[in-house]
Amino acid sequence: MSERDVPVTRRAMLAGAAAALAGVTLAPGIRLVEVAQAAAEPGKPVTSKVRWGLLIDAGRCTEGCNECVLACNRENGLEGGARPTDPQWIRIVELKDRRTGRKASAPVMCQHCASPPCVDVCPTGASFKRADGIVLVDRHTCIGCRYCMMACPYKARSFVHEPLTAQKPEVPRGKGCVESCTLCVHKIDRGDGTTACAEACPTQAILFGDLNDPASAIARRVAEVRTTQLRADLGLDTGVRYTGL
Repeated sequence: MSERDVPVTRRAMLAGAAAALAGVTLAPGIRLVEVAQAAAEPGKPVTSKVRWGLLIDAGRCTEGCNECVLACNRENGLEGGARPTDPQWIRIVELKDRRTGRKASAPVMCQHCASPPCVDVCPTGASFKRADGIVLVDRHTCIGCRYCMMACPYKARSFVHEPLTAQKPEVPRGKGCVESCTLCVHKIDRGDGTTACAEACPTQAILFGDLNDPASAIARRVAEVRTTQLRADLGLDTGVRYTGL
């Protein structure tokens, strides 16, 4: 049997396409994979010495407040939010303890897992994790299969159903692609030192920083208080931690 007679599986075709796209040149000398590995300091690669994350204090979240959602929408050029099909990178979840009746509010977004299920199931490699812990989607490689949406235990991903207008150059999006919270990767890579949601929170309930740096405010706070990972039983080692739940 010749090589041309050998059947090619769909998965093999997708893997081949992903490999080809990974080498697509966006500009002279620049490839998609290199853009994904950009760092806050030009010329320096992303390193695993850093683990970016968030600490959310639900005790400080005010009932009815959605400033973090609005800030995320403005920063990333998201529109709508009223319809179930509208992309939403942060949602506010209202919690109630059945035993005590205590209520709490907490923003939920991509948890930027160390072992992300979305990456495991993606057939093209469009879902990937940077060395610094940020989980992203390459819209050039995403085929819109939505396997990652089904695999995510946090329902943190959205699908773009309609053409987009007035996009922001630093936040590329596209119809037919899956997307989610990027931890404001464009702000991190230019050295802003915070995310839009943390910056906008009126009660400072959201703390951003390097979980690997013992001297950082977030690492010190995590060491001081009892924190929770959503669905900790799954062992995903999330980059977003909660306290006050």
